[in-house]
Amino acid sequence: CATPSSAAGGEKRPQFGTRFLTDPRQVFQHNAWDNVEWTEEQETAAKKKVLENNQPLPQEKQDEYDTRANEYWNDFYTVHENRFFKDRHWLFTEFPELAPQFSLKQESHLEESEAASTGDQEQSQEVEPISLSDGNFPGSTATYRILEVGCGVGNTVFPILKTNNDPGLFVYCCDFSNTAVELVKTNPEYDPGRCFAFVHDLSDVEANYPIPDGSLDVLVLIFVLSALHPNKMQGSISRLARLLKPGGVMLLRDYGRYDMAQLRFKKGRCLSENFYVRGDGTRVYFFTQDELHELFTAAGLEKVQNLVDRRLQVNRGKQLTMYRVWIQCKYRKPAETQS
Repeated sequence: CATPSSAAGGEKRPQFGTRFLTDPRQVFQHNAWDNVEWTEEQETAAKKKVLENNQPLPQEKQDEYDTRANEYWNDFYTVHENRFFKDRHWLFTEFPELAPQFSLKQESHLEESEAASTGDQEQSQEVEPISLSDGNFPGSTATYRILEVGCGVGNTVFPILKTNNDPGLFVYCCDFSNTAVELVKTNPEYDPGRCFAFVHDLSDVEANYPIPDGSLDVLVLIFVLSALHPNKMQGSISRLARLLKPGGVMLLRDYGRYDMAQLRFKKGRCLSENFYVRGDGTRVYFFTQDELHELFTAAGLEKVQNLVDRRLQVNRGKQLTMYRVWIQCKYRKPAETQS
């Protein structure tokens, strides 16, 4: 797993934070430290731990977790409802594409770049108008469309609706769990005039979305791709990529290889390499940057950002240190797609 600096390849460092641990003796002064570099010993110990637990469960048990995935996620949200996740306050710092006025700036920037690229040539062909069977769909008149896949109980959707005052904004959100979607719809902040929540199985690439291909400006995947079976990831990302407009972006934040959660799994929880089942039956995969890069580029998207966030979280009461590893990606659909 590469460090943020080696992975960036010269690209701008992210806004993961400004709290850096320079004196190890002061580790318990704060509850978190940003962009923590791992020692060679730590990396070696993490690899050893993962290898020790890499004993996959029998195939029939794996199949059971696959076929009952919906049941496990419904149970999860029934138990936790909206108490489990906190609103993600880092959203607009890390993903300004979701922030107010971004869409207006983006539109202006695209118009300028299009004008510059056409020069004296004839006006370029417009993108074909969006249409479903009746030419009408939720948010069809919107000028900036965001879809969050795996929305859970709305911890990303509601901050966007509350913060982004762009009158042309429309937010779609979907989840595998009908329990989660029902919790979103019954939330007092749910506004059907600006938002549309629906149940959808990301891994079912034949299932239709309630929005046409080529209609989205932004697609958001936050700790959701890791819940899919690894064999279904490529098809799912490729299907999502079709929903993006040329120039549209896919934003991802998910679990990285050797995250504390991976190292905590005991034997008997491994489904396949780096893929595990939790005690409640939900599943999780731990990515490398290269794996995600391959998934996105195979779907025809171009890299904007692919970075590792290594964070040191501290329990000052128990004097414990916990190393988190997350990966953050932004990949764009080329502005001019070849036929």
